[in-house]
Amino acid sequence: MFGQTPGSETNFPWLLEENPARLAVLLVNLWLGFPYMFLITTGALQSIPSELNEAAEIDGASPWQNFRLIKLPLLLISIAPLLIASFAYNFNNFTIIYLLTKGGPNDSGITDYDVGGTDILITFVYKIAFSGTGQNYGLASAFSILIFLVIATISLISFRRTKALEEIV
Repeated sequence: MFGQTPGSETNFPWLLEENPARLAVLLVNLWLGFPYMFLITTGALQSIPSELNEAAEIDGASPWQNFRLIKLPLLLISIAPLLIASFAYNFNNFTIIYLLTKGGPNDSGITDYDVGGTDILITFVYKIAFSGTGQNYGLASAFSILIFLVIATISLISFRRTKALEEIV
């Protein structure tokens, strides 16, 4: 793990407490995801015709109304599928959690499994399947199927709402 020397715990104190470790994971994830979403969003904003802005200004729309009623709906049509995919990716973002904190700091009093303060479902499933004394592949498989069903349901609902956005505009 990053910041570890063999046979020792992490040398970074902010990864030893639950809330600072969660904040560190969120900041790293934001740092990695921001450039991609920024490029996509600015590209989509540039594709909105300037005539729409001029027409809204002539009609007396304020800058906030212009953004809320014209730019945002057009922006959501092109960005919504990427937001849904980003949600599904981050819901199962094993890499950030495991490389940064390995799901820790651990709270051993909750269950028989090694549950940490920064664990998400996929890292918890990994721990059930591959670490500790009770490697339970069946339970890990069942959790994986439940994770798939949750993500598929949320994605399906979101894609249907996205299609409804396309019909409005």
